[in-house]
Amino acid sequence: MAVDLGMSVLIVDDYKTMLRIVRNLLKQLGFNNVEEATDGAMALEKARGNKYGLIISDWNMEPMTGYEFLKEVRADNQLKDTPFIMVTAESKTDNVIAAKKAGVNNYIVKPFNAATLKTKLVAVLGDF
Repeated sequence: MAVDLGMSVLIVDDYKTMLRIVRNLLKQLGFNNVEEATDGAMALEKARGNKYGLIISDWNMEPMTGYEFLKEVRADNQLKDTPFIMVTAESKTDNVIAAKKAGVNNYIVKPFNAATLKTKLVAVLGDF
C-alpha cells in the first residue's frame, strides 16, 4: 500500500526552529499537510480533534513531555494506532527502551537530515 503524502502530519516541539526544520524536511519528502504543536498538551488536544496519519514529537518539552504525550496517545482508543516517531537530542538507551515500551514506532536522534527522516518514515509507514 502506498503512503498517502496528503495525509495530515502533526509535529510537536517546543523549539520553533526545530518545527520549521522538520516541516521543511517533510516538505522535501512530499508531505505538505503538516500541523504544529508546541507542547504535549496542545498536541494531545489537536490529535483528539483531527485525524493524523503520523505524529513526530520531541522528547524534551514542558509541561507535558513527548514521552508523556506518547503514553496518552497510546492510552486513547481513537489515537492508539497512530504512527508515532520520537525525536530527541539524547540517544540514551533508557529513553529508547522506555519509548519502545510505551509504543513508539521509531526514534530519531538530532541532528538529522531528510535522508535519515525518510529512512525512519519508510520503516514506520512503508515505501513512498
